[in-house]
Amino acid sequence: MFESSVYTNRRRALMALMAEKATNGVVIFLGNNEAPMAYRGNDYKFRQDSSFLYFWGIDEPGFAAVIDLDNGTECLYGNDVDIDDIIWMGPQPSVASKGALVGCSQTAPFAAFEDAVKEAVAKGRAVHFLPPTRYYNVLKLNELTGWDPASIRKVAPMAADNGRHASEELVKSVVSLRLIKEQCEIEEIDKACEIGYWMHTEARRGCKPGVLEQEIVGRMEGITLSKGWGVSFPTILSQNGETLHNHSHHQIITPGRLLVVDAGAESNAHYASDFTRTYPCSGKFTTKQREIYDIVEQANEVAFSLTKPGTSYWDVHCSTVRYMLEQLKALDFVRGDVDEMVACGISGLFMPHGLGHNMGMDVHDMEDLGENYVGYGDERQRSPLLGMGNLRMARDLKPGHVITDEPGIYFIPALIEQWKREGTDKGFVNYSKLEGYYDFGGIRLEDDILVTPEGARRLGPHRLPIRSSDIEDIMAQE
Repeated sequence: MFESSVYTNRRRALMALMAEKATNGVVIFLGNNEAPMAYRGNDYKFRQDSSFLYFWGIDEPGFAAVIDLDNGTECLYGNDVDIDDIIWMGPQPSVASKGALVGCSQTAPFAAFEDAVKEAVAKGRAVHFLPPTRYYNVLKLNELTGWDPASIRKVAPMAADNGRHASEELVKSVVSLRLIKEQCEIEEIDKACEIGYWMHTEARRGCKPGVLEQEIVGRMEGITLSKGWGVSFPTILSQNGETLHNHSHHQIITPGRLLVVDAGAESNAHYASDFTRTYPCSGKFTTKQREIYDIVEQANEVAFSLTKPGTSYWDVHCSTVRYMLEQLKALDFVRGDVDEMVACGISGLFMPHGLGHNMGMDVHDMEDLGENYVGYGDERQRSPLLGMGNLRMARDLKPGHVITDEPGIYFIPALIEQWKREGTDKGFVNYSKLEGYYDFGGIRLEDDILVTPEGARRLGPHRLPIRSSDIEDIMAQE
């Protein structure tokens, strides 16, 4: 938890933004509740809703809050513990004392929150809320408002459909605040990156022939639990790197293959890191592997060098994939005019994902609020092309943005065959060259980047080794 002024300032800023949009009514925040794995009392590890945490700071289940936009008042709702709670949990601070920690002097029992929402609906007041991701919260809002659950998860302007949906005005206001990270947040992301550094170091050290992938993952995730909250997303560690999000860890490390490790940690304050490295399972790259690896490593550098205020991440993506296509052309994977290839989306065959995404309390920060609201806003429209269409962050960059830089090259047999069958490549792709790479896998290299007034810096106190020669040297020593 940060200083109380951090939360009061955030809520004041939110009210000011909502006032600029000429909104009225109430803003409601419904925190997450515990969710049972099999029965009540045997619950999944609790994770608070990130936007609730951002504005109210309380990392516990059973809380809600209301801001009245018409009179500027705010109230935090939750229940003080009873004797049964004390038996199992021990004495707990009161809701009022927790409210004081986040600068909110008015508190009330949770039942009063339910009454406040029902009263606002009955009076026809605008009720602003963010689109909930947890089904408990969807059903709770349905119970309090009587509105259809499908509508509750939909985002639209309050004037549409009599406001029976998540508030676009609120979503845009929250996104504009959370996109630009405060210094206290940057410090937490640096902490998460340090934990991520050590978990990836453990992965590299564990990449030895004969080792079960699951064993490496277990040691990595143990580090995140000993130094922070845990992983920021389910660990991707696979020798089938051509499958972008491969969460299966059943294989034995095999000489001659490549191991893609995409993993991150979450600090105790719930800020994320997200790194990717690719290791030769033999300890040394083959000639084919090194050729592709070095293209991706240099693409990572190209993207970082272009990342600065005033440049759009859309343009950084386009410049990066253009560089990759130039290098692939030099190796005879593609033929023809590179600018035409970029315009036609040929890079999507080799890199079907975007260059990066926003990062903060969520590893894909705020995408629960709507990916286009977060990564695009009103600045541009999403492309229909493979690769470019999966770019999650395309905005003009500003100091305080935290983004990932994660180029990759993959050889996906099913996708290659589909393009060949349907002629998607428009004659640019040399399929005879690709036939020798169907068993190659994929390579991805990812760093976390803070946009600064001067340009950008990589987050975390140390950077994971990334050059192919450095990787081989350090693996030979471990």
